[in-house]
Amino acid sequence: MHGPASSGWLLVALCAVTGAYCLVRMRSGGEALMGFGMAAMAVPAAVFSPPSWAWLAYASVFGAAAVHALWAARAGARHLHHLAGASAMVYMSVVMAVSPAHAHGQGGSGVPLLTGALLLYFAGYVLLTGVRLVPVPAVAGSGGGGSAPWGDRPELARACRLSMGIAMVAMLLTL
Repeated sequence: MHGPASSGWLLVALCAVTGAYCLVRMRSGGEALMGFGMAAMAVPAAVFSPPSWAWLAYASVFGAAAVHALWAARAGARHLHHLAGASAMVYMSVVMAVSPAHAHGQGGSGVPLLTGALLLYFAGYVLLTGVRLVPVPAVAGSGGGGSAPWGDRPELARACRLSMGIAMVAMLLTL
């Protein structure tokens, strides 16, 4: 990722922690792959600038993840978001592979219409997911006595998806 090193390192940390949580939950291997892949892509260019073949490897891995998400979408529409995320990663990888190093982070590296559409999608996703995290007052007598184990709490899974959505918006903005 090209841009300020401090924001790059924050994205690396956010995505790595998100990927680790998804891996610990062992229910969302695709989300763990996305988190770790985003962490690797967010490493500041001043520290490590991968060779051009690495971007093609990223594109291949996330292309396979996109195909898997497309196949899984037959069972549920929630996989369409995974398809959008994996496709965005393929897009960013291809842009990074074909663009000169000095163009990254300066705008105009990718296809403006596609970048804009992805930004709109992920910004909308972030807003919607953020609203869903707003606590709802408990209804008296609802019988919610026990709490779920920390790994099974739906709000943590939503917070992780929100984190990855925010990271995706940041990465698309610096493309």
